Amino acid sequence: MPLSHDPLWPRAGAWPAFLGAADAVLLGVPTWRTSLSPTGAHATPAAIREALPRYGTTLMGAPALDLNERLRIADAGDVTDPDGATGEARVIARVHELAEATGLVIALGGDNSLTYPVALGARATGLITFDAHFDLRDGVSNGTPVRRLVEDVPAASTLSTSRIDPTRIVQIGIADFANSAAYAQRAADWGIRVITLDDVRRRGIDDVVAESLEIAGAGADPRIHLDIDVDVCDRSVAPGCPASVPGGLQAWELRALTRAVATDARVVSADLAEVDATADADDARTIRLAALCVLELLAGLALRH
Repeated sequence: MPLSHDPLWPRAGAWPAFLGAADAVLLGVPTWRTSLSPTGAHATPAAIREALPRYGTTLMGAPALDLNERLRIADAGDVTDPDGATGEARVIARVHELAEATGLVIALGGDNSLTYPVALGARATGLITFDAHFDLRDGVSNGTPVRRLVEDVPAASTLSTSRIDPTRIVQIGIADFANSAAYAQRAADWGIRVITLDDVRRRGIDDVVAESLEIAGAGADPRIHLDIDVDVCDRSVAPGCPASVPGGLQAWELRALTRAVATDARVVSADLAEVDATADADDARTIRLAALCVLELLAGLALRH
């Protein structure tokens, strides 16, 4: 059914093509070939773009704030064939170009392997993840981006890239029965700050975000990348994430975390990962949640002081 048109109610999405300058820019990074489980995540950037017009662009408040009026938002299209060494090099180069000209690069994945080249392209010095999993596996897959950001430098990239100090990494939402003791020990040995799902609920969002930004944003010229792996959510709100489990974050918790982190000016890039548009519920609830996270990132950017 086509959406209704109301000139007094602007909709999200359909933002102009990136032409060299913007406050925020979307970039599709449809990674999927190295996923540890079968996925149609390469269909997700297009699905998120299709879902965005279901929502408006106004934040309620006194006064209300229209994101389209506050921000210059652009869309840079998709990176073609982003998997593999040469694909990663293209992602790194494109994100680097966009990050030089915008306040916030929002990468639409794709499986979680996109986090590695996007963070490198943004020249991130710190990392915050919303994820049920450590992503510290060996090899190259959607289960390895955090380890690779600590240990690897891409040979195929023509840009100067550097590893992220693991003591500048915070992982929020790590869940019971979704990881191994060996990877928990690897995180501890490296000095990664782990804030479990239970910790988030015990401490509250404001406290967790404040600590995370302090850690990831430390050092000279800090640049934080935010990885939003939607499988951190409860399976009832994210059935389109192959690895989501019952008991994860609720949709409002993910949205609140996303906006709170994005309000910090040290956050220069973010990605949305692990949503398989081809496996979503009939009501597209996972895709719609991902689209709302795009808007929460933009809201955080608009609310920066």
